[in-house]
Amino acid sequence: MKSLIHKSIAVFMAGVVLFTTMSFAVDIHYCGDTLVDFSFTQQVDSCGMEEMPTVANCENSSITEKSCCKDQQFIKQGKDDLKISFEQLSLQQQIFVASLTYSYISIFEGTESNVVPFVAYPPPFIERDVQVLHQTFLI
Repeated sequence: MKSLIHKSIAVFMAGVVLFTTMSFAVDIHYCGDTLVDFSFTQQVDSCGMEEMPTVANCENSSITEKSCCKDQQFIKQGKDDLKISFEQLSLQQQIFVASLTYSYISIFEGTESNVVPFVAYPPPFIERDVQVLHQTFLI
């Protein structure tokens, strides 16, 4: 159960890092107040209303009607400053990281000789077999 919780937290944290560093854009096309199309990967398809010629007002020929269509684009920029360089650390922090790395690596170094500390000592002399005396046997 504990390993399942650790694995799920690790997957969740990896997803958080992925989604905070990822950038994406959403293109949306509205015709009036109606959503016509949206896209994550390419330009949106239009409804064809913006190709229609704008009609000039009869009273004033210099004023033209606005198109009812509009395009919106939402851009989410990712973060690129997650990696702190080693030069930005203070001297004490650099010493701590170097000593931690050295001590961590030295944990996994093996010994050169196989020392058995009890080789010179003989096993104790057994006067009686205690299991047979008390008749306790492991089955």
